[in-house]
Amino acid sequence: MSWYILLIAAVAVERVVELVVSNRNLVWSRARGGVEFGVNHYPSMVILHTGFLAGCLVEVIALHRPFVPLLGWPMLVLAVGTQVLRWWCITTLGHQWNTRVVVIPDAPRVTGGPYRFFPHPNYVAVVVEGIALPLVHNAWITALAFTSLNAALLRTRIGVENSALASLK
Repeated sequence: MSWYILLIAAVAVERVVELVVSNRNLVWSRARGGVEFGVNHYPSMVILHTGFLAGCLVEVIALHRPFVPLLGWPMLVLAVGTQVLRWWCITTLGHQWNTRVVVIPDAPRVTGGPYRFFPHPNYVAVVVEGIALPLVHNAWITALAFTSLNAALLRTRIGVENSALASLK
């Protein structure tokens, strides 16, 4: 179980790195007239994603979830794959990537990288990770709870993002 705790800690560190990059990009975007959309749902997103990582740990430790190799190894591969997809999105968007929805007026819409395949690849990473990361160590309650709550949040978030992106030429 200690390796799973280290895995969750590594993901938490990765999230902190994301926030550092996001804040840097937010400053860059605002300096170029960036406009933020959907500020009201952002705190809920932060709480949900923080609770997700905590849930992964609490469920495994408190409920003594076993590692089931037939489930855990494929889920670990998926969880690592989500990090690759997430960073592909971040590097493709460059300074325009943010954890918030910020649009720079007259900026071209990014259509390269994973965005050439589908419009919201980062959310694909979030959905798959929400299932895979807890199931690495059989934390099925966390996977189910996060997936359900995240579906509701993504409905709002994607609507906000689509409206914001529609303002781009």
